[in-house]
Amino acid sequence: MTPADLAELLHGTAARVLAERDLDVSVLPETLTVERPRNPEHGDYATNVAMQVAKKAGVNPRELAGWLAEALTAADGIESAEVAGPGFLNIRLAADAQGAIVAQVLTEGAAYGNSDALAGTRINLEFVSANPTGPIHLGGTRWAAVGDALGRILTTQGGDVTREYYFNDHGAQIDRFTRSLIAAAQGQPAPEDGYAGAYIADIAQAVLQQRPDALALPEEERHEVFRSIGVELMFAHIKRTLHEFGVDFDVYFHENSLFESGAVEKAVETLKTSGSLYHQDGAWWLKSTDFGDDKDRVVIKSDGNAAYIAGDIAYFQDKRSRGFDLCIYMLGADHHGYIGRLKAAAAAFGDDPDTVEVMIGQMVNLVRGGVAVKMSKRAGTVITLDDLVEAIGVDAARYALVRSSVDQSIDIDLELWASTTNENPVYYVQYAHARLSSIARGAAELGLGAENTAELGLGAENTAELGLGAENADLALLTHEREGDLIRTIGEYPRVLAKAAELREPHRVARYLEELAGTYHRFYDSCRILPQGDEEPGPLHAARLALCAATRQVLANGLGLLGVSAPERM
Repeated sequence: MTPADLAELLHGTAARVLAERDLDVSVLPETLTVERPRNPEHGDYATNVAMQVAKKAGVNPRELAGWLAEALTAADGIESAEVAGPGFLNIRLAADAQGAIVAQVLTEGAAYGNSDALAGTRINLEFVSANPTGPIHLGGTRWAAVGDALGRILTTQGGDVTREYYFNDHGAQIDRFTRSLIAAAQGQPAPEDGYAGAYIADIAQAVLQQRPDALALPEEERHEVFRSIGVELMFAHIKRTLHEFGVDFDVYFHENSLFESGAVEKAVETLKTSGSLYHQDGAWWLKSTDFGDDKDRVVIKSDGNAAYIAGDIAYFQDKRSRGFDLCIYMLGADHHGYIGRLKAAAAAFGDDPDTVEVMIGQMVNLVRGGVAVKMSKRAGTVITLDDLVEAIGVDAARYALVRSSVDQSIDIDLELWASTTNENPVYYVQYAHARLSSIARGAAELGLGAENTAELGLGAENTAELGLGAENADLALLTHEREGDLIRTIGEYPRVLAKAAELREPHRVARYLEELAGTYHRFYDSCRILPQGDEEPGPLHAARLALCAATRQVLANGLGLLGVSAPERM
């Protein structure tokens, strides 16, 4: 019985108890919360539902809790229910009900924890979207890890997710990038407002390899050659780097296409017609304060050129025209103003501002030996995705970037994340999976594989993948305190996934995996899993192997959502 199952049972029981006593059933919330108490002596789960609804129902909380306890104790799967304090209810599950969680994991496999909460919701998830003027920096790297993990998590809840990269190939930054390439090709220093770093010289030489005549061309034509080839080469590097980091996109949307197609001009005219724009000081302004923004925004500047927000407005309209119900933007720490302006743009079009969600990610700092790491030789003064991966590897980089809330700045200790100790969180979690894989191999060597499962009362459905037969083990035998801790932790996984999706917080999965790994290691230290010496294998060994198989599955599921490998050996 998972926490969700228990909450459903509790809701039905509470509704029946209230109805039997002619009390108002409508006072019950739609969903009831059950939580694991901090002190295991208080039971497997606890709820304050009696305290929540007693006053509305016109009864004493402890009295209502007593009625609930009596009704729950008679229910299948409940060992005991006791009233505590002013009206808390402490619940213990029967061993077979707890064991059902293990069976559920083994039955559902990679789908364990999935739901249909977001079924039918089309989600556009835009992240990274770094300008193609240099390698992916640390801020973009954080979004690559978090965005990809969030996309995977939303998918487990039934969301139809499209990962999108907004390719900024229009505007002044591309012009500065182009002038920097030309200067490097000519052997000159970068322009004062240009880009430095060895990568600029490399791309400049690559442009000349494709067009040896580029420097001899007339100025305007020369600029276009370096712009088009240089941007293409830079973006190819960005895509390759992201792919090696385990991040790929469904759509690469070109900003310039919004201007070439007339989408920006059309969007501006629509807003003028609706009265959402006004003319002042030679410029056109969006009445964004009417829709909750902190100030009105210039859309068309006094020189007649479109401000950056003009492209953003047209881009949002394009996303909605493609049928997306929800548009999530993952932006850097200096983009707080985008929250108000994008929601205002949606409202100005007569759309629901809640179709726009803006997530703001804070800074990432690298530390080595207690000293900040500040320089990348390849990219000038910018630390890049490549630098981080070179220092600690893809798995550690992704995990380190995902395990903290995006609204917090993080320091990544390169020595810690490169270490093979339990202080390294990703090593700690991966080691648990590797240890479980070793147990599966040991079980197979002892003949506890598919060919020997019949005598132990085991099924063979999962033996090929897991190396052991566990489907029909007597899971009611798992009565040890550490077994119960591990089962209940496994049972929390669906709820963790649901909350991570709802709040857009992938770090919840990482922190959960660390809790699961720790709970497993404590179980391992307390409970002998495989028979030793001349000991004959029996039903308890089979049950514990099933528990190990379920734990291994959940660890693999969670690591997969973070884009981190689940090693068989370490």
